[in-house]
Amino acid sequence: MKTITVGEREIREAVTMSEAIEAVRRGFVDLADGQFEMPTRTALRDGQFLVMSAHHRSTATAMFKTLSLNFERKPAIAGTVTWSETGRLDNLIADAGAVTALRTGAAVGVATDLLAPPEAGRLTLIGAGGQAPDQVRAVHAVRPLRQLTVVDADPRRAQSLIQALEPELTDVELATATDTASALRTAEIVCCATNATSPLFPESALPAQVHVNAIGAYRPTMRELPDELLAGSTVVIDELDAILEESGEIIHALQAGAITKDALTELGTALTAPTADYGKRTVFKTVGVAMQDWAIARLLADKLLP
Repeated sequence: MKTITVGEREIREAVTMSEAIEAVRRGFVDLADGQFEMPTRTALRDGQFLVMSAHHRSTATAMFKTLSLNFERKPAIAGTVTWSETGRLDNLIADAGAVTALRTGAAVGVATDLLAPPEAGRLTLIGAGGQAPDQVRAVHAVRPLRQLTVVDADPRRAQSLIQALEPELTDVELATATDTASALRTAEIVCCATNATSPLFPESALPAQVHVNAIGAYRPTMRELPDELLAGSTVVIDELDAILEESGEIIHALQAGAITKDALTELGTALTAPTADYGKRTVFKTVGVAMQDWAIARLLADKLLP
């Protein structure tokens, strides 16, 4: 038996964002098709410790992730992703922080490719933390950017992100901002990647046509989006059971009567009907599900295990 351990550098070298997006896209379709055994994740100490698992029935493969989360440290996520197959003794253990950032970005890439207008190229990113770079990379992979504006309460952190991404974003107009409303005024795509507990902006700050990705709020006490935006948009989610248990903005909107469960469409289901008319405002809300980690772990296993 052989166990291969891979860190962030090895993960980044092995898997491109485009590969991650395609793997996660296939995973969402399989999820909708009932191919996964996937319990809702276990959250301990109000989400500071998370345990996730997914079993892909047709390949008899499984992924197990355990992590701790602390926004006061860098990196915020520490833990491991373990890959197992019933047909082989070899295992793979990967850094959970890198896998989480890559798979969360990939899900946003899948949703943006489905829901954003084909010509969309102006992205406003709210939040410049650890998840932010892969949000930009994923959107850029499916909608080549003309303009990127990073909004963060700390201008230095926003500027550091811009500088880090600049070599990857040639011919893209890059800017930072501290005023969210002004940064949203001309946005065609918005990514929210914060640990906010109340909405980041009013619905009126958004253009009439826009696609919004919200990845930051993963507990019932957290919210990034206002009820009014959810009520007036086509809302696509990663997985219904996870969203109803963990998404603060969806839970709040349901309790307020702003939306109903019937208004929520799982991404895997939406991918099977790509010609649907989604309207002028679309929202993708994700809390992250284990299938996404499985998809990245499978890519790593295919590339690195003997």
